[in-house]
Order: sequence, then structure tokens, then C-alpha cells
Amino acid sequence: MSDGIQPTLSELIALRAVAQRRPPARKGSQHSAGPSSSMLRGRGMEYAESREYVAGDDVRHIDWRLTARSGRTHTKLFQAERERLTLIVADTSPALYFGTRVRFKSVQAARAGAVAAWAAVRAGDRIAVLRGTKGEAPVPPASGSRGALRALDALARWYAQPPADDAGLAFALDHAARLLRPGSRLVVLADPHSIVGIDARRWPTLAAHNEVVVLLLSDALEREPPKAALPFSSAGHRVELDLGNATQRQNWRGEFVRPLEAALDALPKRGVRAFELRADAPSESWLPLLGRPQAQVA
Repeated sequence: MSDGIQPTLSELIALRAVAQRRPPARKGSQHSAGPSSSMLRGRGMEYAESREYVAGDDVRHIDWRLTARSGRTHTKLFQAERERLTLIVADTSPALYFGTRVRFKSVQAARAGAVAAWAAVRAGDRIAVLRGTKGEAPVPPASGSRGALRALDALARWYAQPPADDAGLAFALDHAARLLRPGSRLVVLADPHSIVGIDARRWPTLAAHNEVVVLLLSDALEREPPKAALPFSSAGHRVELDLGNATQRQNWRGEFVRPLEAALDALPKRGVRAFELRADAPSESWLPLLGRPQAQVA
């Protein structure tokens, strides 16, 4: 078990049990992703055939050529690949290496990534993981426990301490976009401040053909600071912040709460499932997101 400051490989491995308690998606549903192929309406990976449009079909997949030829609206059907890719993107910004209850946000990020990896194993997916760095290649896709363990090893290393070569979440998402194929699942572990720096147009592009989940790591102190004077140490100097003062409290909210609330509001409008994951919450509490319909891009 970790001390809450650095994740351990053993605790990430142990999360397999909680991640795999969740019932798998029904076969043949839009969200099923087992080893056998299935017909999907709408988002898929390989075109199979077209049929007449029925109410509820995704209008983004109307077969316009056949519609024009036949005079009746048709929609495309897609064939799912036997192994979907689950790509985990790890934000390693310095703001994550902090916590006041149970564990650091960085440890929770590693644990949430481990849950995503084990859920992918159960779904029969290939698993890959990357972070924003120019000096380390992504962990390449692999299936089963082998793929999960390689991802967990990387998460344990990356979230042990702030890396010196962090190039930012935007850099990581650039790399992710080159690896994803239509029908993939993208899980982003991020500090809310990192989301602020992402071009809003990037999310609809990622979500157009992939399932995208963003887990926003937060700490109880950030959300609900006490109305009291809090001492901080900065560059060897002691700084005291009076959060009983209305102006200081408003500034605190602008620094920590507003970026989180803005991301929770904006991301679903861009086709992304967003979830606030507090450092003291169960690391698997976000898993029900994987059973929900994908948000529609505004």
C-alpha cells in the first residue's frame, strides 16, 4: 500500500479486483467491446453496409450518396474491430503532486489510470499510455495483463514525483491524436488547470470518432478551503493567506474552483464525458461513465 504521496505498482495491480466488478456491457450494444466483432449503429471503425435510416440513428453517419440515388434516407453501419484501443493520457503537471486528504492528486491519477487499464483488459481492449514528454515514447498498445502491467508500471513511475521534462497536456493530446483510430477509447487524467490551456476545438475533433473521458483531479482543500489563515511555504519563505477575508476567498475560488467548474460545464458540450475525481474518493467511482451514451458535439 502506498503512503498516499507516491503510488506503488502493487496497489495499482490490486485495483484489478475493484475495476472488474463492474458488469461488462451487453454484447451488440454501442458500448460493447469484447473480443468478438459486432454491428454498431453510428460510431464504428470499418464500414460494413448501409440501410434505411430510422429514428434515433446518428445523423452524422447518413450515407448521402445512397440517399441521393435512392431518394430515401440511408445510414451507414460499421464493423467493430476485434480489439479496440484504450489510450490513457497522463497529465503530469506539477499541480497534481499535492493533496490534503487520503492521497495526493497524482496518486489518485495513477490509481484511476490503473482502473481504466483493468477495465480495458476485461473489455478485451489493447492498452497504451502516454504523457506529455519529448524524451520518452508512449507505452505501445498491448492486450491482456501484459498490456495492463506495462501501463501500470509507467503510471507508477510518472506519478512518483513531478517529472523535469513535462511538456504539457496539449503536447500529450497531439501525440494521442496520431495514435487513435476511429472507435478507440481515450481516458485523460488531468488537473483542471491543464484543461484551461487546451484549444476548445481540439475536443470535438477527438470525440468525433472516439469515446473520450476526462477525469479532473481535485483536492478537498481546493474545493472547500477553511475560513481561516493558512500558512504556505514558497521558495523558502513563509506566506500566510487569510481565507476568512472575502476578497482572498474569491481569489482562491477563481484559482481552483472556477477552472474545474468551467471544464465540467464545457467538455460535455464538446462531446466529452467529464468527471471530477477527488483525491479522497474511491478510485473506481468514475467507471459508470463508461456505460453512458456519448455526449453529442454542440
